[in-house]
Amino acid sequence: MSVAADSALAGPRTGVVIVAAGSGTRLGAGQPKAFVPVAGVPMLERALWSFVGLPGEWELAIVVPEGFEDEARQLAERAFGEYESSRMTLHLCLGGESRQASVREGLRCLSEQCDVILVHDAARCMASSALIERVAGAVRATHAGVIPALPVVDTIKRVRTNPSGSESIEETVSRTPLRAVQTPQGFPAAALRRAYEMAAEEYTDDAAIVSACGYQASTIPGEGDAFKITTPADLRRAEQHVESFAPGVPLPSVGFGVDAHAFDPSCELWLAGLHWPGEIGLSGHSDGDAVAHAMCDALLSAAGLGDIGEMFGTEDPELEGAHGEVFLRRTRERLESHGYVICGVSAQVVSQRPRFASRRIEAERALSAVLGAPVSCSATTSDRLGFMGREEGVLAFAVATVQFRQ
Repeated sequence: MSVAADSALAGPRTGVVIVAAGSGTRLGAGQPKAFVPVAGVPMLERALWSFVGLPGEWELAIVVPEGFEDEARQLAERAFGEYESSRMTLHLCLGGESRQASVREGLRCLSEQCDVILVHDAARCMASSALIERVAGAVRATHAGVIPALPVVDTIKRVRTNPSGSESIEETVSRTPLRAVQTPQGFPAAALRRAYEMAAEEYTDDAAIVSACGYQASTIPGEGDAFKITTPADLRRAEQHVESFAPGVPLPSVGFGVDAHAFDPSCELWLAGLHWPGEIGLSGHSDGDAVAHAMCDALLSAAGLGDIGEMFGTEDPELEGAHGEVFLRRTRERLESHGYVICGVSAQVVSQRPRFASRRIEAERALSAVLGAPVSCSATTSDRLGFMGREEGVLAFAVATVQFRQ
């Protein structure tokens, strides 16, 4: 059952199996856990929010219990709203008797165009868009499984259960090599599909299945907020997290940036973090990447930290010919040093050339990787009006949102 689909999509996609078929017995809410509200919003809907606006092309298989298909469809439609369907395809499928069986059903729903597949628990509905992007990016970079994990902070004891039912401590286990794993867990699509075909017993997570079949997996830092809601105490913790953004707590702030550069035939073109061979370049002390510069201004504006001119002077010899990545990375570092987290950036290019649409997804991925946050890009022309219409240069706009967390 497809909520939104576009068979004309070409190229690789990131597939996601969202497991939302659990009964939630330990939560004791009297309904499947993924449909239990967290501060008034069902877990599944909150989990879907983190996939809205991600750069690139995505395909989500939402695995739900029988009888909850219509409710899940409504939640998905509400979460994604009018989001461009050509970049997001959704499927609904029924779960199995176990988590492992449910994931297997979700894998069957995803098309062969998915080169990377993530498996995510709807019960980890606080996991951020940035975490999802980092996992998917790391899988593509390493061509192996990647899972988010956190160091174990509690002292761990190995115990023995006595006939009376009491427990005796046998030893203290070193926590140095131990990690508490989270989702989403990501893998090359072929390896994950093959591992699920070969699995002969039940495992507690996807990395265990993949490892049992001889495939490699590594960890990246997880998030404290990506905890799993299992018990009533977990649910209270999640609601307290949501309520921390109530009135009186700083809300995400928005900044706007704009930049323009003239074409210079003596320069190579760098735009939106990408090199464009064969195109006329942009003039400037640096590489003239108007998109990256507009994004820097938007981010600095959102955080109230000045503008790109104040932070990066044209007299700085280290920035002569520097690429946009350098400016974005330094801007991110400045924001983080002041306690800000980047939520997302949207940029638009106004020009007659180059043909931006063919590399839009590539640009989004490159820029998102630098900022550690979702970036969306678009392009338009000025209908042959102004300096852009006369093919004299490029104009770029950007809007950024940041959150003060310190």
